[in-house]
Order: sequence, then structure tokens, then C-alpha cells
Amino acid sequence: MKYNFDEIIDRTKTESSKWDPATLREMFGEEDALPFWVADMDFKVAEPIIEALRKRVEHGIYGYSVRSDSYYQAIIDWTKRHFGWEIKREWIEYTPGIVPAVNYLVQALLRPGDKVLIQQPVYYPFKKSVENNGCHIVVNELKYNGDFYEIDFDDFEDKIKDPKVKMFILCSPHNPVSRVWTEEELRKMGEICLANDVIIISDEIHNDLVYSGNKHIMFGSLDDDLANISVTCTAPSKTFNLAGMQASNVIIPNRKMMLKYREQLERNNIGNQNPLSIVAVETAYREGEEWLEQLLQYLEGNIEFIKKYLAENLPKAKLVRPQATYLGWIDLREYESDGKKLEELVAKKGKVGFDGGSWFGLGGDGFLRINYACPRALLEEGLKRLRKAIVCKD
Repeated sequence: MKYNFDEIIDRTKTESSKWDPATLREMFGEEDALPFWVADMDFKVAEPIIEALRKRVEHGIYGYSVRSDSYYQAIIDWTKRHFGWEIKREWIEYTPGIVPAVNYLVQALLRPGDKVLIQQPVYYPFKKSVENNGCHIVVNELKYNGDFYEIDFDDFEDKIKDPKVKMFILCSPHNPVSRVWTEEELRKMGEICLANDVIIISDEIHNDLVYSGNKHIMFGSLDDDLANISVTCTAPSKTFNLAGMQASNVIIPNRKMMLKYREQLERNNIGNQNPLSIVAVETAYREGEEWLEQLLQYLEGNIEFIKKYLAENLPKAKLVRPQATYLGWIDLREYESDGKKLEELVAKKGKVGFDGGSWFGLGGDGFLRINYACPRALLEEGLKRLRKAIVCKD
């Protein structure tokens, strides 16, 4: 069927954290700010998912539930079909979201005082997940070459060699800079970690949202040695707009690491999944491809719209080349390099809610992250508000 991604759907009275007025007031000081921050989509999910959920709801009983063999096979089949990696049932563990999974992995595999390397600017919950569990952050700052971001491998290796660094959290594809790492880059990072006994947690939540000319490689698929020191985290939440269903797949080929992880889940009483989530996840992986193909085409259209709008209206702004995700990283340093001032300016004068670049750590000042997984008319209004804020700056 043909999906209408131009349809504007009112989310203001659906308890949406992105659109909630009180939350917008807390985050941006304006309860009527137009939101482009939280990473979920303003699109209806695929029709087969809606139909499967409707059928399950009509059953009328929503008791404790278990995941069937068919549920796990759907994950296995999707991973093989899209990424060529044959994973085993015993490698997969359910967790209610990748951020909780990162927390549980830190708790299970590290000790307080250990260090964890991350690559800023990067998804900010990584830092909290490490520090809230008594460990310390080490930063390998990514380098912007004016078109896209690259890894400073000399700095990466120097920091990994610190004997207190026990874990590296890889964001692949990278949020917010939209990089799809090449096989060469992944192998080089992996070999450095392997040589220094460092565990790799690869957050691949955006792995299905990759644009033309780019190919995502799952870290654990590189070879057996690298799979043995790594944990790969995937989810249907970004791909199919199911974030509220709170389901992720934690893939751990190393049996000892898996046992430690499962012990930690038991300590936290994690295991049950709600029945609607189970239905949504399996249906998405089995019947969501047609919707996903159309979604990617629409998102690529939104990328071109942003580039054209900026060129015509904010010519000193630049959208960092998007290779994946639906999160645009806009360089506004030519207009305002002070991150805090830029963020306040856009929120107050533009009444628009973007993620501030400073939220993502080193190298983020002067950038904004925009979620462009929305109807084009909403995107245009958001960009108009951004322009208004920048033009009225003085």
C-alpha cells in the first residue's frame, strides 16, 4: 500500500513526551515550542502493525506474557536478511530499551572506578549511564572535516591503552553526526580494543535507517574474535516508530558475558515484556519492509528540503552530510558559536525545540540537532522559526 507521510497527526493529547507542553516548558522555556527534539517520528506506524495490535487488543486480556520462538526467529531473520549476520537464539536477550541495556551492561561487566570511552559529540545518555554507575568517562572527540566526521585514531588508541579503560561505547550509525562507519574504521577500532582487552558495546539502534550510497555493517558480524569482545544492541523502535513499546535486542555471542548480563537483569527483575510490545515487534520485523522503504524515500526528500532551505535562507548554516538516522546535525557557528546562547536564542525567539549541540558534549557548541522524521509542512515551519530566530538575533 501507499503510505501518506505528509499527513499531520495531532499528538498533543496523547501523552507524547516530545509534544507535552509542560515538558517543552521545562526543556525550552516555551510550552508552545514546535518540537524537533525527541527521537521518535510524527508518522503513523505501518498498517500491519496497527492491524496486529487491534486484533490483540480485541482479545481483551493483557496478562503476563512470554516471547515465543517465532518472536526470536523474526529478529534472526531480519538480521540475516538485512545485514548478512547469522545470529543464534541464545545470543539474544530482551531488554526494555537500549539505554537501560547500556546501564545493565555497565553494572554487569564493570566495577566502580573503571573508565569507559565514548566519541563525542554523542548521544548524551551514554555519559549518564556510565557516571550514574560509578564509572568514569574518557572522550575520543570526533573531528569534523567540513563535510562529515572522522575518527582521530591516534587519540583513540592512546586512550584505549589506559589500563583503567575497560569498555568502549560505539554509536553506529552515529547519533548525532549521522556517520555510517566503514568496515575499515570498524575493524581498526575493534582491533585496538581487542589488543587492549576492552569490551565494545555497539549501539546500532539506527542501523536500518541508512541512506543511498551507504552500507551499515553490524559490528559483531566482522569476525568471531571481534564478536567475542562485543555486545550489539538493536531495536525496532527507531526503524518502525515503536519507541513507546520499549523493546530492544541485546546480542551477546560471548557466553560468559551473556551469563553476567542475565544475572544483572535478574538482580533488576527485568524480563517480562508487555503483550502489545511482543505483537508489535514481531509484526514489524515480519511485515514492515514496505513501509520502511517508503519512509526512507520520504526522509531523503526531507534531507534535500533542509539543504535547499538553508542554502536559500541561512546560507552560512550547513547540514552535516547525513548518511543515516533521521537526526540532522546543523552547523550554525557562523551565526552563533556560543552553544548556550544559540540554544536560548532559538527557543525564545524562534519558539522551536531542537536538541542543543552542547548536550552532546565536546564539539557540540554552535550546532543543533533536528529530528526531521515529520511531515514536510511541519519541517518547513520549524525551519522558518529557526530562520526567524537567527535573523532577529541582533
